[in-house]
Amino acid sequence: MDETKESEERSDAWRRALALFVAVLGMSVVQPTLLVALPFLVFVVLRGIRGTGVFFATLLAVVVVMTGPRDGTWYVERAWALMVGGIFAAVSLARPTWRLTSRTLLAVGVTAGVWVLIMVVRTDAWAAVDWVVTDELHAAYVTWLDVMRTVREGEVVSPAFASAIYRTVEMQVSVFPALVALESMAALAVAWWLYARLYRTGETSIGPLGGFRFNDHLVWVMIVGLLLVGIRTVDPVSRLGANLAVFMGALYALRGMGVVVSVSGGLSLFGYGLLALGILFAAPVVIGFAALFGIADTWLDLRARVGSAAT
Repeated sequence: MDETKESEERSDAWRRALALFVAVLGMSVVQPTLLVALPFLVFVVLRGIRGTGVFFATLLAVVVVMTGPRDGTWYVERAWALMVGGIFAAVSLARPTWRLTSRTLLAVGVTAGVWVLIMVVRTDAWAAVDWVVTDELHAAYVTWLDVMRTVREGEVVSPAFASAIYRTVEMQVSVFPALVALESMAALAVAWWLYARLYRTGETSIGPLGGFRFNDHLVWVMIVGLLLVGIRTVDPVSRLGANLAVFMGALYALRGMGVVVSVSGGLSLFGYGLLALGILFAAPVVIGFAALFGIADTWLDLRARVGSAAT
């Protein structure tokens, strides 16, 4: 019976890792595979190569890290991935009993803090990074239009649809630091799953969505972000607020979905399909309600209340 449960847990963890990697691909500002490969290589350096699976995974990770044109972006992406991966590995080995969410949050928070200090000292560095990311996202938009024209055999894409996609790209440009932070958290979780799976550590890799939560005091980060957006001061301050609000809003939306899954006893495949359709066609509404549930859980602990009422 224990072996059956262990097998089911491994299967569930595999699905969660796949879902997180899809999320990494969806938010990709930094090269997605790099954000998984470099943190995994940090664990390999700390633990050594043990077994055939680790050897081939290490070889693939090295290829991912070393390939690509050696421009400024190449070095910036690897500096971020190495720093966030190194901090995450150190925290994971020193505090293995901490929640995975807590460890990824700490790693991303410390790394972001260091980069903010660098950008404050070297304002030209921030201008260069901002320009490079903006240029890459706009180039991706142009590439997408070209691909759509090719698929449609030269037929012009609807101006309204193209305009909607362009507004989405502009939003990504404005809040790309928040997207990088969210992408990094998801990628670190995938790297941790890969490490735990290949090294067979016996530690919990990725927990179920129904148990997703984080420190309740982080609600103040959300409040500060909304205040900075609301007061409409100079652009850097307002943009900082928008990034804080987007980052915490995404986490609270995920927490809210965890509340729904936990309270309902788990969603069926059909339920997850409906949720995916809701996000696809009415993302602001679905994510907004989910974030409200997540914020409410901060003060009301909805999962505990429903559990106590059931007993």
